[in-house]
Amino acid sequence: MNRGEGLKIAERLTVQVACQTDNASEICRFPKLTDTGSNLFGNGGWDFLLPLAQRPALPLHRKNMKRYLAASTYVDFDAPEVRALAFALAGRAGSEYELVRLCFEFVRDEIRHSSDFRLNPVTCKASDVLRYRTGYCYAKSHLLAALLRANGIPTGLCYQRLSVGDSGAPYCLHGLNAVYLHDFGWYRIDARGNKPGIDAQFNPPEACLAFRIREPQERDLPEIWAEPLLPVVEVLERYETYDQVLSNLPDVEIYI
Repeated sequence: MNRGEGLKIAERLTVQVACQTDNASEICRFPKLTDTGSNLFGNGGWDFLLPLAQRPALPLHRKNMKRYLAASTYVDFDAPEVRALAFALAGRAGSEYELVRLCFEFVRDEIRHSSDFRLNPVTCKASDVLRYRTGYCYAKSHLLAALLRANGIPTGLCYQRLSVGDSGAPYCLHGLNAVYLHDFGWYRIDARGNKPGIDAQFNPPEACLAFRIREPQERDLPEIWAEPLLPVVEVLERYETYDQVLSNLPDVEIYI
């Protein structure tokens, strides 16, 4: 998502979602995460340094975390190039905290935001984001999830709903991540990419995201998804150029 460019949205793809706000309860169309786990990383949090085949089996309280550790079509850390990078970053890390920071900073700084740099092709799968070194916020969140899951760190996908311009309609989704940290629980990180006016950082427990919620129709959607939302995938797979995506950013309807 790229705020402040006065875009004309030609097409809107919508899906009902829910969030809990201070002022209203809204209908939930997606399951919320109910198990945040505890003492997630056994042996003091160092299991992530072991090869996948050597890691201990998930204890019972981690069963609900398995979906946040799985490879999938879009979070495809089973792709050789993604796995190689994930393990290379792990080799430079001395702790879980440092590994998450390294993965976050790689995606934030080394993968160029498609509309900021006006780059093609449009990417969606983590492996394509890495191959072409570009992606929208949504695609970048898929790569970050892949790098962290490859190292056994539960990671989900999150969204904000933001005004495309300075305020008011139209609105669109912005993609980011939630990672489960041994010391802090679920923590949101935003690897969109920094530029003047945007300064997203990894500084737990403080969330240092790219955008703040500024008006009633904007939302921090609280759900943590294991897979990207369908409207996001449809946009990224339908259009071939960054400017086509920029004119058709996905949105969700908020029902109060």
